[in-house]
Amino acid sequence: MNARTYRIGQIVPSSNTTMETEIPAMLRAREALRPEVRFTFHSSRMRMHKVTREELEAMNREAVRCAAELADARVDVMSTACLVAIMAMGLGYHRQVEHELTEIARMNHSLAPVMTSAGALVDGLKALGARRVSLMAPYMRPLTELVVRYIEHEGIKVIDSLSFEIPDNLEVGRRDPMQLVEDVRRLDTDGADVVVASACVQMPSLPAVQRIEDMLGIPTVSTAVCTARSMLDHLGLEAVVPGAGALLAAR
Repeated sequence: MNARTYRIGQIVPSSNTTMETEIPAMLRAREALRPEVRFTFHSSRMRMHKVTREELEAMNREAVRCAAELADARVDVMSTACLVAIMAMGLGYHRQVEHELTEIARMNHSLAPVMTSAGALVDGLKALGARRVSLMAPYMRPLTELVVRYIEHEGIKVIDSLSFEIPDNLEVGRRDPMQLVEDVRRLDTDGADVVVASACVQMPSLPAVQRIEDMLGIPTVSTAVCTARSMLDHLGLEAVVPGAGALLAAR
């Protein structure tokens, strides 16, 4: 029997190099477990170099064009792939973006569900029943504080956060993901229900997620892991990926 193929669409910052590696890595790993489903990957890019509020706001304005481009490819699910750009625009803003980009998709004859990585992180934490979390992020401290406030507005307490203060997005993408295994030792996780290894779509973390979870005995996610989970949920597929932490573990 031929495998069914789903087209995965992402709207990514032009300097992002991680979501187009970690999302395919997870879904390829899923294919090994569930070979009856295959995936192809398609992106449209928004210009952004430095992770500053001004560049994030300018980048957000390009999302409409990107959604129309992905609609032309008839993707099966469409996701924005920049967490802080959404969270910097105001509390709960991911819902507004999802609504606006859904309208653009429909205007361009696409029926794909539209999601955001920001909303996916919130939904992933709630799926794990998280009430208290600790997180790590590459941003300058003021942007990390915006992320913390955004998550807390969704009813989840952030008990501690680490900011690595890397303004250059390309430099963020070059960071060794296994460094997070050492970084997390500086993070207060006492009483945390979930650890967020990367509250950022650009900071690589996938190889470290399961390692941190096993080391701490606390469910561990990343924005990319939560995005993969939300994509699979929107497609009506079993959300299982080996070695990617509790959120994508086989039920």
